[in-house]
Amino acid sequence: MKKKFAWLLALSLVLSMFLAACSGNKETADDDKKPAEDAPEVEQVLNFINGDTIPSMDPGMVTDEYGIQFTAAIMEGLYRLDESGKPVEGMATKHEVSADGKTWTFTLREDAKWSNGEPVTANDFVFSWRRAVDPNQGSEYGPYMMGGVIKNATAVNKGEVPVDQLGVKADGDFKLVVELENATPYFESLTTFPTFFPLNEKFVTEKGDTYATSADTLLSNGPFKFASWTSTANEWELVKNETYWDAKTVKLEKMTYVVVKEAQTGVDLYEKGEVDRAGLSSDLVDTYSTHDDYTVQPDNSVFYIKMNQTKNPALKNVNVRKAISRAFDKQALVDEILNNGSIVSNGLVPKDFFPTADGKDFRKVSGDLVKFDVKEAQKFWETAKTELGTDTVEIEFLGGDNDVSKMMNQYLANQLSTNLPGLKVTLKEVPFEQRLELDTAMDYDMQFAGWGPDFLDPYTFMNLWLTGGGNNQMGYSNPEYDKLINETATTLALDPEARIDNFLKAEKILFEDAAIAPVYQRAGALLVSPKVQGVFTNLFGATYEYKWASVGAEE
Repeated sequence: MKKKFAWLLALSLVLSMFLAACSGNKETADDDKKPAEDAPEVEQVLNFINGDTIPSMDPGMVTDEYGIQFTAAIMEGLYRLDESGKPVEGMATKHEVSADGKTWTFTLREDAKWSNGEPVTANDFVFSWRRAVDPNQGSEYGPYMMGGVIKNATAVNKGEVPVDQLGVKADGDFKLVVELENATPYFESLTTFPTFFPLNEKFVTEKGDTYATSADTLLSNGPFKFASWTSTANEWELVKNETYWDAKTVKLEKMTYVVVKEAQTGVDLYEKGEVDRAGLSSDLVDTYSTHDDYTVQPDNSVFYIKMNQTKNPALKNVNVRKAISRAFDKQALVDEILNNGSIVSNGLVPKDFFPTADGKDFRKVSGDLVKFDVKEAQKFWETAKTELGTDTVEIEFLGGDNDVSKMMNQYLANQLSTNLPGLKVTLKEVPFEQRLELDTAMDYDMQFAGWGPDFLDPYTFMNLWLTGGGNNQMGYSNPEYDKLINETATTLALDPEARIDNFLKAEKILFEDAAIAPVYQRAGALLVSPKVQGVFTNLFGATYEYKWASVGAEE
């Protein structure tokens, strides 16, 4: 996700540099503790920080972690992820799959209701999925998530066939039949993602352009709903959704959020007891690392520098890109600027995310593909300048505008300018939502970006860089890369060993082409109140899950 991603401060702070999308560790060591049966009742309210406003709450349109986080809190798809990252009952109670893996039939629960009291039906999924790939809707994630998966999704999005030819139909009110283009081993996990959530057609049509712009123009079918929120709000509240089918499981009565972009401000609020979790910037980690509430939370999100090959002519040169990829000290960055448990990334697919067929970690098998090496970087740089016929190159670097982002931007710009003589890097630091817009318009030279997985498979990272892909947005294209990745979703879909082999080959091609410059795999240093219990982070999709959360008595 444009994992293309946001964690409620240090995570959120860093996420403002992130374009999308999202790890199965508990937020604290006490998260799995349940309040004792005879424990005194405590107010079930948690107060949190968010790194910025929420760009969109339309599940068919969200691409960033903020939107994904909150749509997942107030809505629910066919399935929902549990603590172990396994899909469990959501709107669906069961499903059947045909022998060829291409037809999935879901049985929906008959007790699910929208927050206006209307039933959630199979037609709500049909409407939502068609809307997500309708070219007139302009969804980015619809064609990205459904293309090559749901039958005719790409053809519909290109306007080649009508939207009613999408491979999804209702068989009565509570049976949904889905036809896939190819067998898709991770399809069940896809159904937990916001793009696949249902929508009430009557409500969405009635609200028109105002849909999902405020609490009053949203419907919920998930554990929570907004009590207050607008698209420009710096504060908002979520409350328990009493019409949710499993409301008896939901312990929290309310969650409040306030936008905070500075780590120190967040910590000050935490110290005052006004928020229950705060991210720590590097300068605060040393101060709070011995604090009883200090915790480090690993993540599957990876960050990198995107290099747009369509705007600045210098970035069309592969040796320029190779030089940039090797010219900054990543270890110093994670140790000194982040100082939060994040680790150096020398590839794309993160560490401890996906095992190969023989049980080995994909990252370990693929190895380090792009390491910090000034001498090698300068060799590529000198070759590039000769090829370009110039001794000076100017590049604009797009980054976020919060305090952690600014430190990161300045560090990278300084490293590149110092280690590559003749390179001038100009910073352009903007709010998160504006960065998303500039990325979509491909109106940048280089930018600091990140991605968190949308489902449990290397494809969620590797398909980002397919030619013309909705998240490529930097003009990268390699036919051999495309061939290898497309095969993993088609002819090799049911061959785990061959799929992994293709992914390994493709990842090497990506960095031989220096399409992106890997930087780090995220973790977060946080202060978390011991009263926050039952909150866990997902392996993919929305960062946090609150359905099973509760407030425990503080010791």
